[in-house]
Amino acid sequence: MSGWRVPGYSELRVLGEGAQGRVVLARHDATGRPAAIKYLSPSLAGDAEFRERFRGEAGLLSRLRDPFVAQLFGLVETPDGAAIVMEAVDGAPLKSVLAERGPLAPEAALAVLKGSLLGLAAAHGLGIVHRDYKPANVIVRADGLSKLIDFGIAVDAGASGRSGTPVYMAPEQWRDEPASPATDVYAAACVFFECVTGRRPYTAQDQTALMGRHLTAPIPVHDVPGPLRPLIERGLAKNPWDRPMGAAAFVSELESVAAAAYGPDWEGRGVRTLAGAAAALSVLFPLTALGLGGGGASAGAAGAAGAAGAAGTGGAAGTGGAGAAGAAGKGVIGTLGAKGAAAVAGGAAAVAVGGGAAVYVATAGEAPKPIVARLVALSEPRQSLGGGMTFQAQGRVVRVTGGGAALNRKINQALRAPLDQRWAKTLGGLKDIGRGAYTDVVTPEILLRNDRLLSVWYKVELRGERGTGWDQSQAATVDLRTGASYKPLDLFRVPTEQGLKPLDRRIKAGQPGGAFCGRGETGGAGLPQGTDNPSAFVKSGDVTMALTPRGLRVAFYLSVLGYESACGQLDTVLPYAEVNDVVKPALLKAVPYPSPERS
Repeated sequence: MSGWRVPGYSELRVLGEGAQGRVVLARHDATGRPAAIKYLSPSLAGDAEFRERFRGEAGLLSRLRDPFVAQLFGLVETPDGAAIVMEAVDGAPLKSVLAERGPLAPEAALAVLKGSLLGLAAAHGLGIVHRDYKPANVIVRADGLSKLIDFGIAVDAGASGRSGTPVYMAPEQWRDEPASPATDVYAAACVFFECVTGRRPYTAQDQTALMGRHLTAPIPVHDVPGPLRPLIERGLAKNPWDRPMGAAAFVSELESVAAAAYGPDWEGRGVRTLAGAAAALSVLFPLTALGLGGGGASAGAAGAAGAAGAAGTGGAAGTGGAGAAGAAGKGVIGTLGAKGAAAVAGGAAAVAVGGGAAVYVATAGEAPKPIVARLVALSEPRQSLGGGMTFQAQGRVVRVTGGGAALNRKINQALRAPLDQRWAKTLGGLKDIGRGAYTDVVTPEILLRNDRLLSVWYKVELRGERGTGWDQSQAATVDLRTGASYKPLDLFRVPTEQGLKPLDRRIKAGQPGGAFCGRGETGGAGLPQGTDNPSAFVKSGDVTMALTPRGLRVAFYLSVLGYESACGQLDTVLPYAEVNDVVKPALLKAVPYPSPERS
């Protein structure tokens, strides 16, 4: 590790260390309050992409204000390093409790699950998916209550990526599909199973075999007590649509099952059991070991004042007492010095100070509520098309909350518009078929979101007796300040077929062998040479386009160009370095990372 330390703190002990960095327990010099500081490894601090992920973790945590989640106090960045300052929780990891104690009584397992689910529910309410819920990320305090920590690989709902701890990963994570709150429900059910039985639901000798177990193995429901089996069956369902839609829904099911099976006082008994199990491990409590503990309650830490002081500007302490989370929740920025400047945006204060440091301090003051994107279930009625034919749309759609009512309504209409247009075309085509039940299944993915733009990709699959395969992707890019929607042509400097011509060669060059569907310079069946021009089909809606953090995503069926239907759908991302001469400069500037110059 480098010698850089967050100014204004004295390091007390190392809590953990790994390839990504280390976490230390520290004391704020001005107030004496403890905090946990997560330092980014110097080898990664110079990696712009990883540093952006680290900054993203702080951004996610700044939106969470919940007693079941460890609170963020600030992100400190200087040319010498980066660190997150957060609440120090005095307790033992659930992983250690299980290793020492073995299986828990059902009431205790239910109590720890409920506490974790309440923390996850707070995250889900803001559109955040943890993606790495596991026993090591749950801290059990001496009073039996628990807190959720480590949102290091958390994402906005709808983002995809195979990240997580394999033994707790949901099937959709293994398939690299978009994460949703149901992804966290699966991990929580895995941990619940482990709490009750003392072992994980699925194990294997290697990762490939483990993936197969999570994807196809029967749910080991008979290994848990009978009353708990419905929770395991629902939580470990292979299909995310068959699980509770999020942690809040799972809590409701848990409470009903627990009260029916173990009586109305189940939770009190469970918390007391957890308290006893945690107390036996008090030697692991980081604050208690240093004489700083408060009976197992969460540590009062330096809070926002400490984060401000971390910039080396003599930050003032917040009002004492109730701990760091309380101080940070009041938006206490502290004294930043004569040259300090603060701007509040999206519920966090971005504070620029002397010496090249930037400190981002969570605040719940009077700043406007940030716009939050969420995945919500479609509630479309089944339509009768006559002759016994029906059509229904199922799945999820992206909606926003937090802004003004009029702006939210405009944004949500823009986000849904591509689906409405798709369904209008689909209904027209189905009427020519004449019979059967058909369902359009919509799976959303949030490609890009910042304070300016929201870009959403919808995978749409038509399922039914005939006509299956009409699965063209849809996309929406929306300006969050105005609610304006960017249709594909609106993304470009010259919104004409001629203005998009440069894309044809670049899209084709990126394909295997520099050709569409293995063909050379010829078009599809019956088409003359030189007709490989997807730009001609953007206006008609046959080509889908959207912005991502790295480039322009483009998708279309090659049959549009005249190729055989067996050639399927092309789905590619053109780096911004290849399209910055055709995409509108204002949109390029609104994409946070990487900038076109760095691509």
